[in-house]
Amino acid sequence: MATQTAGPVHVAAPTRSARPTEFTQSEPIVQVRDLNVHYGAFHAVAGVSFDVPKNSITALIGPSGCGKSTVLRSINRMNDLIPNCRVDGQILYHQVDVNARKVDPVEVRRRVGMVFQKPNPFPKSIRDNILWGAKINGFKGNADELVERSLRQAALWDEVKDKLKENGLALSGGQQQRLCIARTIAINPDVILMDEPASALDPISTLKIEDLMRELERQYTIIIVTHNMQQAARVSDQTVFFSLNEKRQGVLIEASPTAELFTHPRDQRTEDYITGRFG
Repeated sequence: MATQTAGPVHVAAPTRSARPTEFTQSEPIVQVRDLNVHYGAFHAVAGVSFDVPKNSITALIGPSGCGKSTVLRSINRMNDLIPNCRVDGQILYHQVDVNARKVDPVEVRRRVGMVFQKPNPFPKSIRDNILWGAKINGFKGNADELVERSLRQAALWDEVKDKLKENGLALSGGQQQRLCIARTIAINPDVILMDEPASALDPISTLKIEDLMRELERQYTIIIVTHNMQQAARVSDQTVFFSLNEKRQGVLIEASPTAELFTHPRDQRTEDYITGRFG
């Protein structure tokens, strides 16, 4: 919760329990090594390296245009879909470089699912939204069980169990976003990327998404881009702070357990950002 002072806005320590010792010893599931991303001649992200521990929530924060979403999209090769985008360096997922020639990007995106900023359910029934990706990926099991399990994991089952044949677009914004999370869960990933998943939602829906993330952390690894520092403080175990260098390239300033970064940042630029002096 932010407290208003006569000077800059300060972000309080995280409200969730911090686990710095346990956290720093966790096995990394994703390792980013010297990541550079170019859009044509523009060098957008320069030399980014950090680890993502298994069964954790990692928040990527920083001012607009500093490369947070670019880095996030690199992890499951979504940047492949952008013309003239070139990615250099390594992104290791279970020690496998996702950009290696032998690696199928479709399989990467099955294992590393993504939830976008704006809810994007398909113009299909709630049930078909859940089953669509699963069937494309060869699901042969009990469809009813998969639908119920996915919706329960996304904390949506009780709200929609009697209207599974209704169009997913008829749901509220917050429900649509949880439907998209359920659709992602249905393809059985072990990493979920979230690009500002609550930025278009009202405060009540936002809190539901945050509560859901904390539940999902038990089974999945989550990486979230957020402009909301209070949100990063509330939900994440690790926070990675990005900024811009003198060439307007996105660079990583520091990555620390969230409680540590918000209370004892190592870099003055981090302190300036979280206290509202810039950004």
